Amino acid sequence: MIANDWDEILKVVWDSSGFNNFYHKILDEYDKKVIFPAKENIFNALKITSYKNTKVVIVGQDPYHGINEAHGLSFSVQKGIKIPPSLQNIYKELESDLGIPPKSHGDLTGWAKEGVLLLNSVLTVEKDKAASHRNMGWELLTDYIIKQLNLKEDPVVFILWGNFAKEKAKYITNPKHYIITSPHPSPFSAYSGFFGSKPFSKTNEFLSQNKMTPIDWSL
Repeated sequence: MIANDWDEILKVVWDSSGFNNFYHKILDEYDKKVIFPAKENIFNALKITSYKNTKVVIVGQDPYHGINEAHGLSFSVQKGIKIPPSLQNIYKELESDLGIPPKSHGDLTGWAKEGVLLLNSVLTVEKDKAASHRNMGWELLTDYIIKQLNLKEDPVVFILWGNFAKEKAKYITNPKHYIITSPHPSPFSAYSGFFGSKPFSKTNEFLSQNKMTPIDWSL
């Protein structure tokens, strides 16, 4: 399914009748409606960032629901697509925090290759219908992923922006890990504590303290 170590870690999910029944329902949705991201990109976050290489997790809600936006990474859009407001605010905070100027595109694949798992809680969405696949079954998989990352021996930074993402904190009980929370970068909440929260420098300081290579956020 993924073609890296996630396959073994998630084997109990892939082999379960419950997940397979749910996943076939999702594939049926693709046959009947316009669903994002493209089928081959549903598990992009896991494909690009293996379990072993995950050093940071940024939890999103569900994929962007506009044409050609979503490609399986939270907060990221494909090159050539207008940068969404939340991501614009993420770039503003990155520049304020580390002096890294905003990129001309919204593709965060570079972060994913650095070890940042860009995980949406829900992995698919119907065109123009935000949260349309919430509570269908994806949360069982993504909660399990968080629980498995909690078991990692190596420290992991969990960046939880907004109340939806903060709900995942209950699965992060290992004292080795570091949880960073703030309001969501959406224009509706960014000025309530997201701006000035310095998640990028805090992440790299923690990784350095644990003798791990910091993230190159400029990629």
